[in-house]
Amino acid sequence: MDKSGDKKDLYIPEELPLLPVRDVVIFPYMILPLFVGREKSNAAVEAALSRDRLIFLATQKEMADEEPAPSDIYTLGTVAMIMRMLKLPDGRVKILVQGLAKGRLKEFVAEDPFFSVKVERVLEPPMAEITIEIEALMRTVRAQLNQLLGMGRSLPAEVQVVVESVEDPGSLADLIASNLGLRAGQAQDIIEILDPVERLLRIKDILAKELELTTVQARIQNQAKEEMGKSQREYFLREQLRAIQAELGEADGRTEEIAELREKLRKAKPPAEVRKEAERQLRRLETMHPEAAEYSMLRTYLDWIVELPWSRSTRDNLDLKKARTVLDEDHFDLEKIKERILEFLAVRKLKKELKGPVLCLVGPPGVGKTSLGKSIARALGRKFVRISLGGVRDEAEIRGHRRTYVGALPGRILQGIKQAGTNNPVFMLDELDKVGADFRGDPSAALLELLDPEQNHAFSDHYINLPFDLSNVLFIATANIMDPIPSALKDRLEVLRLSGYTAEEKLAIARQYLIPRQRDANGLKEPDVRFTDPAVLKLITEYTAEAGLRNLEREIGKICRKVARRFAEGKANPVSVTESGVRRYLGAPRYLPEEERRESEIGVATGLAWTEVGGEILHVEVTTMKGKGELILTGHLGDVMKESAQAALSYARAHAPEFGIDPDVFAERAIHVHVPAGAIPKDGPSAGVTMATSLISVLSGRKVRKEVAMTGEITLRGKVLPIGGLKEKALAAVRAHIETVIIPRRNEKDLEEIPRHLRKKLRFVAVGVMEEVLAEALEPKA
Repeated sequence: MDKSGDKKDLYIPEELPLLPVRDVVIFPYMILPLFVGREKSNAAVEAALSRDRLIFLATQKEMADEEPAPSDIYTLGTVAMIMRMLKLPDGRVKILVQGLAKGRLKEFVAEDPFFSVKVERVLEPPMAEITIEIEALMRTVRAQLNQLLGMGRSLPAEVQVVVESVEDPGSLADLIASNLGLRAGQAQDIIEILDPVERLLRIKDILAKELELTTVQARIQNQAKEEMGKSQREYFLREQLRAIQAELGEADGRTEEIAELREKLRKAKPPAEVRKEAERQLRRLETMHPEAAEYSMLRTYLDWIVELPWSRSTRDNLDLKKARTVLDEDHFDLEKIKERILEFLAVRKLKKELKGPVLCLVGPPGVGKTSLGKSIARALGRKFVRISLGGVRDEAEIRGHRRTYVGALPGRILQGIKQAGTNNPVFMLDELDKVGADFRGDPSAALLELLDPEQNHAFSDHYINLPFDLSNVLFIATANIMDPIPSALKDRLEVLRLSGYTAEEKLAIARQYLIPRQRDANGLKEPDVRFTDPAVLKLITEYTAEAGLRNLEREIGKICRKVARRFAEGKANPVSVTESGVRRYLGAPRYLPEEERRESEIGVATGLAWTEVGGEILHVEVTTMKGKGELILTGHLGDVMKESAQAALSYARAHAPEFGIDPDVFAERAIHVHVPAGAIPKDGPSAGVTMATSLISVLSGRKVRKEVAMTGEITLRGKVLPIGGLKEKALAAVRAHIETVIIPRRNEKDLEEIPRHLRKKLRFVAVGVMEEVLAEALEPKA
């Protein structure tokens, strides 16, 4: 216990109940009402009232913390007396406390049912006398306070009286600090300064800053009043003018029209530059005759300006769990894209001013690129706008036409923004790879500014001819392939690839999304038609051959329509679509599994190819016949594949003895390389190993294993070069029931992109040279 100090009659027990307070710091001699609602705090108040009414008040570090831990409470606080207590109907307690002396929390004795702490009295250094300097400092502080009060700051009259009469610098500092409305952290810094003079100096600095802020605030208010006075004067003169026109019989609907435009402009809250130009055009419109040729053009222009969402935006849904739930509800798998959207939300949550990224979803048709954009907008709580760029060849489609042209309008970008009604929608640019160009300009060049976060904060449309901020828009482009997109535009895109789906993934998606959607679209209920898993798998493997889901949904829709017809005809029995029943509804299967490779053969190798609609398998056939060493290539092959065949032949001739090939065969026989489905053009740099394997197989008489597929390009030295589209090719291998896939060793890193369940179905063999390919693909010679 402590009985010493500046109030010798004050007795402070060693142990006191602790009441954590938030957003306020209690100084000695301060009288303040407190509302107590937390269970622990109520218990602390009850304990204090049952003893000597003394309680230790300390501020918690975080105001929002409902259950502060000992480490969340400042150690220096104030020992206070509970003067009055009133229980409120809502269960809270209102107490009136008076600060007595500073104390330091030494130790937490108990935490339940309330905080009980050991408190040490904190004494300020004694002052021998009030020097001239200290007296001058106290007068300065009083003068600052009076000046602040003269500028409109309010302070209770009794406090003003005490300020003038108090002679102790520490007490003066505490009294002013407790009535300035300081933030909790700032007030805590002051109470922790034990030296009275140093504490008063800090108060002097705070008062000086408050005076400066109040002066600037007063100046701003005066300017606002002057502007308001000017506006009121203009309004009064306009009203007078309108009354005069009415008396003269000149008033008409045009005046109301212009007033309506001016009101819309005020509500639109455009930037100052836009407002200035719009006001100038409005004044022109006021003086223009309605029959003038330019009148309707100017009126349309002003309509666009006032209707664009210059300041309207939607608030982002920053609840990551809710956003994840929305994304999972709408789309199966697609983890990388979902993670990217959640990362954007997380950064947006931490940083308010964030430029929207420019995402580009690349994948074959039907994998859900467009629907994913809608899902992203729903997860973010934003509006969704979509424009298709397929076949767009005119730059004015993007940037708009100049107002001098008859029928000019803004470009499709600002049209979409107006349609959304907010300046931060999710904006989908569909079919980016289908943009064309002709004599009217290159639209992809106009997209460069649009999709650059460093430039689109001031996007200028030719029609509006004023900067519009697009930096808050989340642009999402879609494309089937990246090759047609100009390199400068690619550089601005964050590419996210969507590959095709496996049969198991398609089955899951059909169960969760496609079947319920088609059932609902055709007026059926869940008991009316059910699909068994084998039936859906038969649809996937024998009635569709695609990387996406569009045709699968179409086939499900056909079955649902046939079932709907049965119900419409009065045959109301529920239908269960089984594997055998699919043929009855849809006829003979359209796609059958490859029959050619039921057994290992000489001269036939299975390759893997990437196409715009996903992965495909290719059978490369080679045969020989009497001739003079000529190489015949058929199957509608492109230049790259023809060169691959030449390279494979050169490699085989150079290494003929190693593979047991008679060197004379190259001069005595013709070699024919054929890739079936000759009507379909084929090209690409990944068929080299397949051609070389098939060629060496027929020349050496060794069979190619039927369960092996391969991909990769070769050099004349027999090295296997890396390829692209590994995931799509792996999906094609699974669809064709391939067991082993030979890939270039430098593509091993890409195996991480392939889902785990897909990797379990295939055995991947990484090779670096052609000898390793042949060892895996060819059977020993019989």
